[in-house]
Amino acid sequence: MQLTSAMVKDLREKTNAGIMDCKAALQETQGDMEKAVDYLRQKGLAVARKRAGRVASEGLVHSYIHAGGKIGVMVEVNCETDFTAKSEPFSDFVKNLAMHIAATNPLAIDREDLAPELVEREQSVYRAQALDSGKPEKIIDKITEGKLNKFYQEVCLLEQSYVRDTDVTIDDLLNELRAKTGENILVRRFTRYQLGEDTTG
Repeated sequence: MQLTSAMVKDLREKTNAGIMDCKAALQETQGDMEKAVDYLRQKGLAVARKRAGRVASEGLVHSYIHAGGKIGVMVEVNCETDFTAKSEPFSDFVKNLAMHIAATNPLAIDREDLAPELVEREQSVYRAQALDSGKPEKIIDKITEGKLNKFYQEVCLLEQSYVRDTDVTIDDLLNELRAKTGENILVRRFTRYQLGEDTTG
């Protein structure tokens, strides 16, 4: 059975599970979409995002210093219980997240956290570029939207490809951790310092 990225994407949209879990489910069920959905439900991965309404007041603040003291990151990640906050999977996620932030310099956690004026400025630049390229008027909006989505993937932490495995996003890793722990887990805030520059998130 040949798995395609379209099949993985379809299953991911149906279940909100992470990419790696979707691949595993499709392999386990020989590409049978309905069985793959059931497989993920049984494992509890499909409901990871349903926990998002629960209060997350425990967690960790972690600091990471990189490049001989030239880049520093502080990140706060919240969970529901002290037990999870002290667990190895949670601790590893927070540490890896801090290193990822040091490497990629995101501007915000998600789209909602971006300054509206920044989004408007980027949108107007992309639109002007599309108009200048001489493309038909009817596809200008589509081109602009495509470029804006690419911008979000570059600057929004949750949409970024993970530096250690570019097949998955930070949001995928977060959902996998939610499924593993059975808790609502949130990236609350982060700050990235770079020597001589004002770069905070």
